[in-house]
Amino acid sequence: MKHISTLLRLLTFSLAVLLTGCGTINTIGKLEDGAGAEASKMWDRWIDGNGDIAVATTWERKVKPGVTVKDIEAVFAAVAVERNMRAVGELPLSQELESRSGKKEKFLKVYSYCSPTTARMMVDFSPHMAAYLPCRLTVVEKEDGLWIYTLNMDMMVKMGRKLPSPLKEEAWKVRETIYQMMDRAAKGEF
Repeated sequence: MKHISTLLRLLTFSLAVLLTGCGTINTIGKLEDGAGAEASKMWDRWIDGNGDIAVATTWERKVKPGVTVKDIEAVFAAVAVERNMRAVGELPLSQELESRSGKKEKFLKVYSYCSPTTARMMVDFSPHMAAYLPCRLTVVEKEDGLWIYTLNMDMMVKMGRKLPSPLKEEAWKVRETIYQMMDRAAKGEF
């Protein structure tokens, strides 16, 4: 009887592995070209970040010395206008914390941007994408200066299910805009 029970467990496990494998193979066929390479990059960042999933799923840039918060905000605004993105909100966290405690805080502010048309298309494609709206960049003051952080948008455009046209092209425009905002602001490039 014990052997039959062990055999049944082994068969059940084998069947589960087989069925899961089929689902994985089926899903892989629906992914963007290069999705595996992008997943590998994220895996490497996850390992380098000692298991910190936020490290794996974000981009960061150290701000060049001499570039101020006002400079960063001016670059964000300029790139948004150039690329037809809308500023949809700011969350001045350090300012709020200072008003609550009366103590000086390191700078921390979230800037939100959106392309309403692309957002609608993306949510129609996958309602779960609504959790990633709007696009955000955060300026963080650390001991070694200012840093800019944003979501790694390559996850959305390179790693998931194949995006249909024209959503794919619009998603790439948003990805490029956020990347340029971060990169140019960190360098102080107006």
